Amino acid sequence: MTLHSLERTQILPTDLETAWSFFSSPRNLPKITPPWLGFSVISSLPERMHAGMIARYRVRPLPLTTVTWITEITHVAEPHFFVDEQRFGPYRFWHHQHLFRVTPGGIEMRDLVSYILPFGAAGNLAAPFVARRLREIFDFRRDTLEQMTWKQV
Repeated sequence: MTLHSLERTQILPTDLETAWSFFSSPRNLPKITPPWLGFSVISSLPERMHAGMIARYRVRPLPLTTVTWITEITHVAEPHFFVDEQRFGPYRFWHHQHLFRVTPGGIEMRDLVSYILPFGAAGNLAAPFVARRLREIFDFRRDTLEQMTWKQV
């Protein structure tokens, strides 16, 4: 069982309230997810996330393969931090920390993702492919966020 990780940091040219408002709304997740992932929300969601919130999604990690992904928001420290964890889905383990910090250039948004692939040693054979796909997903997210019009600080 191998624990893999992905870390990304990005500066958003806005204030903390605006950044938190965007990321704390689970309805914004499809906006920053690549279309080729076939991501859709299949549960009703509140306007703002909260600790204990369960969300159900459909996602297509591979062509012709659609899976249900159930996540829980396990921790929220508004407006600086929240964590989502997979309860059911394509990973054996998924833990995603979202951190927000005021910097001179705006808001530093940091993602720390830890994950374990299913199927033991056989699943680890797919680790390079999965790591590349996750980088592509977060590259799309970075590019989308860079193109957004943010409330300027």
